[in-house]
Amino acid sequence: MIKKYFTITGTILLLSMITSCKDSKSNDKESNSEVTELKDIPEVEESTIEIKKDIADFIPKNYVSFDTIYGDLNKDGLEDCALIIKGTDKSNVITDEYRGKLDRNRRGIIILLNKKNGYELFVKNENCFSSENEDGGVYFAPDLSVEITKGKLFIHYGHGRYGYWQYMFRLQDSDLALIGYDASRNNGPVVNVETSINFLTRKKITNVNTNENADDGEEVFEKTETKITRSKLIKLSEIKDFDELRFFDE
Repeated sequence: MIKKYFTITGTILLLSMITSCKDSKSNDKESNSEVTELKDIPEVEESTIEIKKDIADFIPKNYVSFDTIYGDLNKDGLEDCALIIKGTDKSNVITDEYRGKLDRNRRGIIILLNKKNGYELFVKNENCFSSENEDGGVYFAPDLSVEITKGKLFIHYGHGRYGYWQYMFRLQDSDLALIGYDASRNNGPVVNVETSINFLTRKKITNVNTNENADDGEEVFEKTETKITRSKLIKLSEIKDFDELRFFDE
């Protein structure tokens, strides 16, 4: 009877040890599985976007602020900023025989998006505009002005009695894309040629005044519609010189 008791007891102990070993191995597998799953989860990188409250902090070294324009570019209800900057290289300050001392340093543009707690740099092009003191020949140099309206950035060149030309940009592909161009070639108050290009539809409309003796308002326009060959949209960040972006012969 005693022998039988020890046999039963031994059997129970043996079964208990086997079960314990299995549970231990099972727990090890679950633990290893959890570690593996954690290793497979990619680490979330901290944002590298730098937010600054003062727009002056975005002005590069050796530049100064030339003009500041506000408006909503991404239609989020917040006032974004187009900051026009100008170089300060003293070697570009000249003395003209007739006009005296002239600062010929080029200008650029910085686009800042409003993030409520400050501004984020979106696009920067430091030297795309000529200076405001270029030689206009028998007339003054074109006058640059910038405006943000209805989610679009307008870069306008007014040339007095000779007319104007204007570029229209919108946010696209982490940049500002040139989507429209308008120009008017005038002879005083009389419009000789109007040009309008939509780079999204690739359509160009030209209105040519056929009344050679027209006074202001007496123009008779002949309209022509053509397709342009350009298919890739021009990005603001890639424009080296706006003076070379003329589309009369596009």
